[in-house]
Amino acid sequence: PVEFGGSTECVEVSAQTGDGIDDLMELLALQAEVLELNANPKATPRASVIEARVQAGKGATATVIIEDGTLKVGQAFICGPFAGKVKSMLDDHGKPVKKAGPSTPVEVIGFAELPNVGDTLVGMDNERKAKKLAEERQAEKRQERLGGKKTRMADIMSLVKGGQKAQLNLILKSDVQGSVGAITGAIDDIESEKVECRFIHAAAGNITESDILLASSSGGIVFGFNTKVESKAVAAAKREGVEIKLFSIVYELIDTVQEAMLGMLEPETRESILGHATVRQVFKVHKGLAAGCYISDGKVD
Repeated sequence: PVEFGGSTECVEVSAQTGDGIDDLMELLALQAEVLELNANPKATPRASVIEARVQAGKGATATVIIEDGTLKVGQAFICGPFAGKVKSMLDDHGKPVKKAGPSTPVEVIGFAELPNVGDTLVGMDNERKAKKLAEERQAEKRQERLGGKKTRMADIMSLVKGGQKAQLNLILKSDVQGSVGAITGAIDDIESEKVECRFIHAAAGNITESDILLASSSGGIVFGFNTKVESKAVAAAKREGVEIKLFSIVYELIDTVQEAMLGMLEPETRESILGHATVRQVFKVHKGLAAGCYISDGKVD
């Protein structure tokens, strides 16, 4: 903080009473001036995805903040490995807008596929160029996945031969992309010496038939958080014998994963000594042999 000789401005604010909001706005304006933060509204539109979800009737949508340029309805764009076209935009009050300038948060409708949080949306001259670039990026990702499979398989084989960690494969689907990141981060923090948790696939959206087939081929479990299971996915799960677990509370999901990891651990055999006895004489009886023993310590039940 500045009070301690640092460079970070601090201000006390309350969202409930509104106290300090004016001071916050003044500090933001001052910092922007000192840091010479500026944007060109006439430049190529660029925006950062801060949330993404699949909505009924709208398809894949994302909340973005415009960083440069002006995004308009009808604008072709590329976001991550997917192309798209802005069909409509909604402001922070849910009202339709035709264009959005720098520092403006808007909900964009018109994504071909659901983007990831942190992806950069860049405006393109036309849809043809956007689709061509999207195809190139998707081809690169496919090559990366193919190359990664060989490495992962080699790692898995070495772990199995060395008698090290077992592996719990998970497919995670959530209502929004932000929840996906939070859940995967929490599960990755679970420590276990014998079981490793691995996400085969984690994304926002409903649980689909392809998720079930992926779980079947990888021997994984499908987890859903605040999402639904499509009818084809239900039939595929019964056919393939894949387990689907749905949750609305994040801590219940994490606890279930912990229990699954504990269930995969090999049981430990413990020997409990109740006492010792010394055999003094062996007798033949009609059912076999009987031993006469002297109890030196403990007890024999």
